[in-house]
Amino acid sequence: MEMEVNKIMPYDASVLKVNFSLPEINKNASNLSQNSSVTGYYEVAWALKALTLTDLTTLAGDDTASNVRRLCVRASLPFEPQLLEKSIEDSLLSDIHCAAVCVYPARVADAYQALKQYGKLNDISIAAVATGFPTGQYSLKSRLEEISYAIESGATEIDIVINRQLALVGDWEGVYNEVVQMRKACGNRAHLKTILAIGELGSMENVYKASMVCMLAGADFIKTSTGKEAVNATLPVGLVMIYAIQKFKRLTGQIVGLKPAGGVRTVRDAIAWMTLIKNTLGMNWLKPELFRFGASGLLDDIEKVVREGIAKHV
Repeated sequence: MEMEVNKIMPYDASVLKVNFSLPEINKNASNLSQNSSVTGYYEVAWALKALTLTDLTTLAGDDTASNVRRLCVRASLPFEPQLLEKSIEDSLLSDIHCAAVCVYPARVADAYQALKQYGKLNDISIAAVATGFPTGQYSLKSRLEEISYAIESGATEIDIVINRQLALVGDWEGVYNEVVQMRKACGNRAHLKTILAIGELGSMENVYKASMVCMLAGADFIKTSTGKEAVNATLPVGLVMIYAIQKFKRLTGQIVGLKPAGGVRTVRDAIAWMTLIKNTLGMNWLKPELFRFGASGLLDDIEKVVREGIAKHV
């Protein structure tokens, strides 16, 4: 199936020039993400919104076909219908599911078969981490082959890791050239999400530059982290990536999504991120096509908040 994907733009070093004040970034991120008024049913509504934006993830060495099937069940039917039927219109109940499941390439076929069995292939995307996740320390040839393997197994989204070694020595054109090849490997068969691994880039300036070169190379999303670094998704880093998305849109007209991953564990964490998006990119960005959470534990807190919130107001 052909998809609408972002175009590859020519490399342009001039768009990488940037100078940030870290204290100002931290202050702005704090101010723009504050939302103290979310309580009661509003908190339940935000929690359900976060659910629909979640890439429910399992990336463990002991992943098996059976636990991937269980993951797909949770992503497809996180709540029993009778829990929500008094709070949500019947016509909307079928929309209460995760945006995607995210697995290793070797587990994509398991996810495909499970979602097919549950009739959710058209509703829930299958994301595969690829290109030597999480380190990227493999030959380019093998990284590109992994993309093709994942897509042929049923993946509709590919989460690649960038070459941090090139980024750390300032070879941004080298990073761009590799991501271009990954974009071409995906073609219009899968959306491309580029993981910056922000905890290993060394500076906010490098986060901005990595964001820009990935978008020039045709990324559909830029993603904060693998979830395996010491520092993962933080609001200040998210704001820097948002600045890059805004600048790129002004320069090219192309729209790129954002995916924070790692460290988003509670509904309150998710609300802070969604508030940041609402106050910068706008409400139009708060949809699965443009914003995702990469998370394995967030759904646990979403379930808790929704169940407790409904119990209090029934």
